[in-house]
Formats: sequence, structure tokens, C-alpha cells
Amino acid sequence: MSQSKTEEPLANIDIAEILNRIPHRYPFLLVDRAEAYRAHQSIVGIKCVTINEPFFQGHFPGNPVMPGVLIIEALAQTGAVLMSKSLEVDTDGKTIFFMSVDNVRFRNPVRPGDVIRMEVEVVRARSSIFKFKGVAKVGDKVAAEAEFAAMVVETPKA
Repeated sequence: MSQSKTEEPLANIDIAEILNRIPHRYPFLLVDRAEAYRAHQSIVGIKCVTINEPFFQGHFPGNPVMPGVLIIEALAQTGAVLMSKSLEVDTDGKTIFFMSVDNVRFRNPVRPGDVIRMEVEVVRARSSIFKFKGVAKVGDKVAAEAEFAAMVVETPKA
């Protein structure tokens, strides 16, 4: 994710903007902040993992490991932030939904105290559907990787 001199500067996204861009909340919000945002291209999501995460109580007692499906969900939420900001999605009337996940690989466990860097790149975008490639890393070790897709849909009226 390098930046040439002719590109716009890479942007950072704080938790307040994330809360405005995606509907997830505790205990299911899995992105604390994002950096290196490039519209329609890429983003890096950051998740600071603590022992206070509710899933550690049962996964696994005495050997806490973040569930792999939640690492993939964190990648998907990072992709949703990228989509929302790139498309300027009206979050009052639209929701970004996970459509598919392919080629998932889990490489190393994520434990309390780890900081996950979720590098997400757009592979293809057409209208309101994006296909991504994501890699979740702790330090220089890959924890998980996946290809996934998401789409923008109208939020049903209550």
C-alpha cells in the first residue's frame, strides 16, 4: 500500500467516524480505528484485542484465542468502512451486508494484548458491490486471510 506523489494523501479514520459509517456496536464492533484509507482502493483497520472481549470467557478458558470467524468479521467491517466512505453511503437509509467469503486461511492465533492490522484492498467494484482481499496481521505474522464481497442495500423501515 504505497503512495505515489500524484495520489491524494492517505487518510486516518477515528472511532467516531467508524461509528457513523457502520451500524455495529459493542460487543460486535471489531474495528477501533482505520488508517491509510484510499477511496475505492484500500484501507488498514486496527483492532486492539483485550482480555475483556466477551468471547474469551468461553474461547478457551485458560488459553484465550480470538475465534477465527471474528477475525474474518473484523476484516469485513474494515471493508464496510472503506465502502461507506468511498461511496458516501447514507447510513440512515442503507446498510452494507457481507455477501460471500472465499479462500479463507487461518495462519496464527490472535490472543489478548495483540493488535490486529487488517489490510483490505478492493479487487473489484461495480456500483454498490465490492470484492475485497484482506489480510489480518499481528506484528509481521499473518493471522488470517480471505477474499470477501459486500453490497449496499436499502435498510428496511421498521
